[in-house]
Amino acid sequence: MTMADDPTCPCGSASPLAACCGVHLAGIPAPTPEALMRSRYTAFARGDARYLEQTWHPGTRPEHLDLEPDLRWTGLEIVAAEAGPKRGTVEFRAHWTDGRTWGVLHERSRFVRQSDRWWYLDGVIDPEVTSAR
Repeated sequence: MTMADDPTCPCGSASPLAACCGVHLAGIPAPTPEALMRSRYTAFARGDARYLEQTWHPGTRPEHLDLEPDLRWTGLEIVAAEAGPKRGTVEFRAHWTDGRTWGVLHERSRFVRQSDRWWYLDGVIDPEVTSAR
């Protein structure tokens, strides 16, 4: 799938993909933790494991990232976002479906700014909100 196949960005911004998260997927570093979170969600929605690995801090990145091919990400809600000069957090809810099952992943992600760019560091999943039906 190319960026022209779906002009609306999956991150929920209602902007065209090429003008929103597409620029980050193409190599321009995200300017804020929230922009990085949105672009990582878009990468999950598009199955772009390469981008997810490239934006994950080398100190916490898993050796290999396996994406679930049948999982479809259907919506992103940013609950809260904070950014300082070197650290940031983004709390979000990501909606998904897998055939007849659907659910919500609720996470508070941590980001760090090093080498003139933001990196995804790690996240804490809220099991009380994260659910599947």
